[in-house]
Amino acid sequence: MLAYLCGPIEFANGGGKLWRRKLAPFLREQLGHRLYDPAEDEKKNLTDEEMVHFREWKATEPERFRRAVRKIIHFDLDLIENKADYLICYWDDPTNPSGGTPAELTAAFRKGIPVYLVTPLAIEQVSGWMLGCADQIFTTVEELKEFLARRYGREKQTQLWKE
Repeated sequence: MLAYLCGPIEFANGGGKLWRRKLAPFLREQLGHRLYDPAEDEKKNLTDEEMVHFREWKATEPERFRRAVRKIIHFDLDLIENKADYLICYWDDPTNPSGGTPAELTAAFRKGIPVYLVTPLAIEQVSGWMLGCADQIFTTVEELKEFLARRYGREKQTQLWKE
């Protein structure tokens, strides 16, 4: 199983890496799942030059920036559509202007890939679009872990193979 870890990166505190780093060991060790963390894979399919400069191009060379970001968009959406078994999204800031996160949720939803949304926010503060794409909504990562253990735990998988 491959879990895609979705959530704000560009405008998130610490690049959105902390929650992903805390969840990754559980997914690997407790569930035996692989994961893709777009916050850790900054290179993706970019050339070395694009990797070094694309963020500065946002202000200085908008067309070059757009081309580089489109490569990232294709890379991430292809991975979601063709390899991910489920998506986990962490959303804790209603003011975050993330465009990628709702797009990734939508891509997964359209392909029938389960979307698990974790948000400590009041439901009224979360985009209706994002809520519509989510299959399950959790208020904490711990609640998500409990659900994932019941749904995908090794015992469950062993039982499925026996049936």
